[in-house]
Order: sequence, then C-alpha cells, then structure tokens
Amino acid sequence: MTDLPPVTVRPLPSETISDIRGQLRGTVALVGGGPGDPGLISYRGYQYVGAADVILIDHLAPDLSSIIPADCDVIDVAKLPYRKSVAQEKINSTLVEHAEAGQFVVRLKGGDPFIFGRGLEEQEYCEDQHVSVTVVPGITSPIAVPETAGVSVTQRGVTHDFTVVSGHVPPGHPKSLVNWDALGHMRGTICIIMGVKNGGAIAQALMDAGRDPETPAFVTQEGTTSNEQSIATTLASLGQVLENVNPPAVIVIGDVAVPRPHAE
Repeated sequence: MTDLPPVTVRPLPSETISDIRGQLRGTVALVGGGPGDPGLISYRGYQYVGAADVILIDHLAPDLSSIIPADCDVIDVAKLPYRKSVAQEKINSTLVEHAEAGQFVVRLKGGDPFIFGRGLEEQEYCEDQHVSVTVVPGITSPIAVPETAGVSVTQRGVTHDFTVVSGHVPPGHPKSLVNWDALGHMRGTICIIMGVKNGGAIAQALMDAGRDPETPAFVTQEGTTSNEQSIATTLASLGQVLENVNPPAVIVIGDVAVPRPHAE
C-alpha cells in the first residue's frame, strides 16, 4: 500500500445532520463502506453515516466512529463464521422496525452492499414492507485491494477479463454454484474473496481443470488498512501460503498477479 498520510474523516455540522435526517426520516440507506480505509467511503456514504439515527454495522465495515452522531444508536449485526452471529431475518426486521418508528436508518457494510453483501435481500424486504430504500454503492475489495497493493486485475496485452468469485463454499460442495472446471480452463484473472479457509481446495480444483500450477497468485490481507500484508506466490503453493493468512483477504490468480517492484 502506498505510504500516504491518513485521511481525516470529520463529523458533519449539526445543521447538515438535521437537514439529512429531515429529508430521509423513515427510510433505509444501504451504504457500502469500501474496502477498509475510512477515507475510501463515498461522499454520499460519508454524509449518510454522519447523519444516521440508527446504524446497523458489519464487522468488515470501516471504522467511522469519528463521524457517527453522539445520539445515533449503533447496532452490531456482524456475521462471524463459527461464532455467535445475527440472523439475516433479524437484520431485515430491525431495519424496518426503526424506519417505521420514523428514524433514518443506515445499513453500513464493507465493500459494496450488493457484492456478496445480501444488499438485494435487505432492499426487497424493506420495500415489501413499504419502507423506502436508498442504495449507496461502495468500492469493492476484489478490485481495490489488489490495486492498492500493486496488482491490476486487468492489463493490456495480458488479460481481457477478470472473474470475481466467493470462496466461502469449497469446490465439490453440494451448495457450490461456481463452475470451477470452467474457471480452470480460462486464461483471465480470478479474484477470490472469503477464500482463505478453502483456498487450497480451490487451487487444487483449478489445477485439476488445467490451470498451470506455476500461474502467479497474490494474497493481500486486511487491504487498504495499516495492517495490510501481501504475499506473492504460485497457484501450486497457494494452499500452503494461506495457512498463515487470516481473513479478510483477497486472492488474485492469473498472469497479472505479480506486484510492481516499488509496491512490494
């Protein structure tokens, strides 16, 4: 990650908070917080978080505590694997409950709310209950994290395509919706999120389908934050490398997955 001074995210003026709350009272905003760095949230997302009456927040959302109003009710609705988590049905009903009480409700997510974020489910539920929803897109980590670490997921003369895949479900699992065999036959870039646990099995499935074991792979943990760490490896060694990586992490596989020298 480029060594730049952190962006200071300042609270909104009280008049602005009142104006936004007045305009959006009784509604829900689904806000993408971006890949981790608080300075990468959109301006509209910043305004909505800074004016919310209620915020339902995920564990991957950026730390925006400095701009959250003092009277805002912050509700932790994190879903953590193998730990206590909040059911999606409860999240949906909580959004509607607070909106119907006349509050401006923000659902703050990491990345983009519609990229493996269940944003559509929440939007549909709210609208079925006649609650108006505003969507604020966010910078998605499968693209932003590699590029800040020195890897571009596309490159002229190298690849004409990239595929974003969830690694939450391993290859061969009855619930898997990914055609890993087809991905193994492709030449383009593969960007995997939520794939730390199953990365070794994914790499093996791609090699079994014909992907060259020496294909470059690049892993970035906690991208765009002060804790960012990256490792360059190969498809054959990916599983071993991931044994020492903790989520959240983005995995890039393909000929582009070689960082620029000054970015290492």
